[in-house]
Amino acid sequence: MDSDGTQDARGTHAHQVPRPAGPPDMPVAPPRPPGAPGVPPLPDGSAFLAWLRAPRPEAAPGVWRFGHRPRPEEEPERIPARQLLSGALIAFLVGWLIWSLLWNGYLGGWWVLPLELFTPDSWRHSGDRVGNAFLWYGYYTLIALVILIGVGRLGRWGEVWRRYGLPAWRRAAPASERPPAPEEDPAQWNHLRAAGAGDAADRLAAEARAGLMRDVDHARIARAWQGVRSGRHSLATFTGAVLKDGSAACLHPSGERDLPGRLARHDLVTGQVRLGTTADDPRNPYAYRGTGLALGPELLATSLLAVGPAGSGKSGGVVWPLAESLCLHALAGRAAVVVVGAAGAGLGPVDAYDVVVRIGNPESVYDLDLYGGTTDPDEAAAVLAEALVGDLADPHPGGDSRRSTTVLAQLLGPFQAVHGRFPSVPELRQLLDGAPGPLGALRKGLEDTGQESLLRELDARERQLGNPGDVGDVLADRIALLDRPAFAGFFDTAGRSRPFSLRALDHPVRVRIDLPQRGHADASRILARLMLAQFTASVAVREDRSLFACLVLDDATGVVTPEAVRGIQRLRSGNAGAVLTLRTLDDAPRPLRGPLLGAIGCRMALSGLTPWDGQDFAEVWGKEWTEARDVTDRQIIAETPAGKAVHMLRRVITGHAPTARAVTVRQVERERWSASELAHGVPPGHAVLSLTSVEGEHAPPLLVDLRS
Repeated sequence: MDSDGTQDARGTHAHQVPRPAGPPDMPVAPPRPPGAPGVPPLPDGSAFLAWLRAPRPEAAPGVWRFGHRPRPEEEPERIPARQLLSGALIAFLVGWLIWSLLWNGYLGGWWVLPLELFTPDSWRHSGDRVGNAFLWYGYYTLIALVILIGVGRLGRWGEVWRRYGLPAWRRAAPASERPPAPEEDPAQWNHLRAAGAGDAADRLAAEARAGLMRDVDHARIARAWQGVRSGRHSLATFTGAVLKDGSAACLHPSGERDLPGRLARHDLVTGQVRLGTTADDPRNPYAYRGTGLALGPELLATSLLAVGPAGSGKSGGVVWPLAESLCLHALAGRAAVVVVGAAGAGLGPVDAYDVVVRIGNPESVYDLDLYGGTTDPDEAAAVLAEALVGDLADPHPGGDSRRSTTVLAQLLGPFQAVHGRFPSVPELRQLLDGAPGPLGALRKGLEDTGQESLLRELDARERQLGNPGDVGDVLADRIALLDRPAFAGFFDTAGRSRPFSLRALDHPVRVRIDLPQRGHADASRILARLMLAQFTASVAVREDRSLFACLVLDDATGVVTPEAVRGIQRLRSGNAGAVLTLRTLDDAPRPLRGPLLGAIGCRMALSGLTPWDGQDFAEVWGKEWTEARDVTDRQIIAETPAGKAVHMLRRVITGHAPTARAVTVRQVERERWSASELAHGVPPGHAVLSLTSVEGEHAPPLLVDLRS
């Protein structure tokens, strides 16, 4: 590196490379540049302002609103292009033939009779050649225009012009939007000016014009202003932060203003992330065809279930774009997201998250709190019982795991009273196994402190040990899956690690939890159930429910339990949602498939589904009234010799007997998507998706191309 900041072109190891032979005056290195390359000028804010001022009209659920142009609800009658152009050409030829016959006198001279009746003879027989030519050729032009108008209406020339003429080019060309009026310009922050924060609005508008503001900055400051309007923050604090830091005000605790990279298209004004394009298919409503398909918090708050085999695009086309969108919302202070999946599942880079818990990896910085951060033994027992044996409970919707919760509460309460904390995994395993040493030490600690009520709990647990039907043995076997050497440094309760608890969902945090799928599949399913149980329990007790919370579970195999279905039903009221993926609905108990599909508002069936899975989706999507057309061809029987001769000639020419077509139109009720269509009619890279918003708006099942 030279003193002027430039690096020698020969590199740091140029003296080790043998130089080629040549004349003594041959240069061995290119000449040194005169100076360091210039720093490019800062970009202006034209791109950001164009993004901010783009139209975002109100649209149906799931429509990508950025730059959206609404379409009519019903498809207009559209004439096929070949029929339209051929009809226009035939009409032109007919008009030309009529004019030729008139001009050449084959139809007589009657068509000039109006001119002779309504004009004086002096006009027609005057010696003024110019006036005479003007009169007669003006009349000819009028007759030609009448013929053109007539054949134009018959040939639908207006439709040809609208479809292939200048109007079509104008629709295809990007419209140059005029700058909005100052009072309607979102870049002027007029709502801040109206509230008395004119200085802050001027600072933000100047930074937007200078190119110093990003979409995340705009969303974050808008979120902070909502806090001012709701009374959580003062106007003076907000104004001071904006005047000091400009568009970098009110930063996320991580200090980040954007993600390291983006895979999908996002619009943080509407909060949507684009997943694909609704196919131009007759089975899709006309208003949706060809529009972008996008999801936002108002749809994710009803939860999403995506079902498709491996390789159908669940992780790359659905899970990561949604996780990326939620991470951007977290940077803007709008959401808290927890992404759970197998290690190496492609859930985004480490830099995109604030907390990364790698269970089973010794290099993990963070640990996982097995008890969800609660200090209530009963609550901790309920969550842990759901994680350990929730899949063994009665799979019917009314089933529960209260016996397992009772057994765990009989041990967690006394242990916390004696030690001031909950037991670690090895300690809990020993207590469930009924080891005399730990139970005796626990009894002595309770007797020393005079905890009579907890002693009765411990006595009840000891009486149940070894009895037939005792669920303690099952709990001990399940907790033993977590008491493995690979997890020796995890789930610590003695304060020697940095455990992460889902109680942190009161803050805009970005969390990724990597499950140890390889060699520990059963343990991963236990931990996945634990995350869902802790999530549903935590969002129910949040103080600030204006912050959207979402759990993204990349593989929900073994997670669907009766309590999980009930918990998902309660998420909507807490401004929270869950995103679950399954390879097949067979990964959920048969009695729970209907309740699961009923509890979730957004359902996605990807390509490659089995007919059995398609049948469940077809049942939950129901039926609709459609127009069925029955076409019947009836052979025509000729009665006269001339008719028989014509029919014989027609059969010789066409090869078919003359027929008469009868069309019957009737209303029938049919499935929106049948099981066979879902199994065999969804192209690769596509999915069928139905949507429900928190306000109750519905979108019917839509065929979506996830690759566009």
